[in-house]
Amino acid sequence: MPVLGPERRLLASLSSAPPAAPRLGLAANQTNQTGPQCLEVSIPDGLFLSLGLVSLVENVLVVAAIAKNRNLHSPMYYFVCCLAVSDLLVSVSNVLETAVLLLLEAGALAAQAAVVQQLDNVMDVLICGSMVSSLCFLGAIAVDRYVSIFYALRYHSIVTLPRAGRAIAAIWAGSVLASTLFIAYYHHTAVLLGLVSFFVAMLALMAVLYVHMLARACQHGRHIARLHKTQHPTRQGCGLKGAATLTILLGVFLLCWAPFFLHLSLVVLCPQHPTCGCVFKNVNLFLALVICNSIVDPLIYAFRSQELRKTLQEV
Repeated sequence: MPVLGPERRLLASLSSAPPAAPRLGLAANQTNQTGPQCLEVSIPDGLFLSLGLVSLVENVLVVAAIAKNRNLHSPMYYFVCCLAVSDLLVSVSNVLETAVLLLLEAGALAAQAAVVQQLDNVMDVLICGSMVSSLCFLGAIAVDRYVSIFYALRYHSIVTLPRAGRAIAAIWAGSVLASTLFIAYYHHTAVLLGLVSFFVAMLALMAVLYVHMLARACQHGRHIARLHKTQHPTRQGCGLKGAATLTILLGVFLLCWAPFFLHLSLVVLCPQHPTCGCVFKNVNLFLALVICNSIVDPLIYAFRSQELRKTLQEV
């Protein structure tokens, strides 16, 4: 991807590449003896490919289950299905880029620089577009759940299949457009800041909606507890369970996505600073965390559904 460094990954592979760094170790700045020592985590290519394949299998199962079971043909599960497709594309695009990179480095794939550049552009658009769409569908799922709780009686009239279809089409079209612009103008500061701002907006949206849903659930629990005069155990259970769920939702989102967007922010703020350079050395770790998010998303948003699990057993 363009943000990984001064050279494109595939194009750089046409020239001689240095040997891989150890999986976990300290890499000192050789050009500046007074510079900081960098903790560099090297992700083996085998691990990178394995994570991508696990994510691929999980998300294919989600898509297959939703397509097979007519009971799952609803706006909520369509958003979950689109999230699975986005996560699938995140994994497939990264795995394909890694595989092509390994083939080029091994000399098993001969290609001209112009062909590799076009291939790199296509993969970069695919990677960036799938990331943007994945974030969008995470936000769409949060909005859908919020409407189902706060407008339960009107939910089916608000979130209809045509409206959900238009929203899904708009997300895919916007993701393709945004990724194309990002790849074409990645060297412009405004583009990087726009992508980081988009991540912050999605994080704020999800945090506000889920916290509000948690507050409403606890308020409802306290109301039921007052009717049965068992206030304290119910209130404490609601608070602990809700806080745990909220921590999982937002914690996984932050852990998997924040390092990558921190990397983008530092590219803008301090591209030449030695300390920021230490962060840039771990970009493959950040991409691996994004793929890990593609593995965890089905566990959070899909496999918790009893109907979907039943369909998976049949599949």
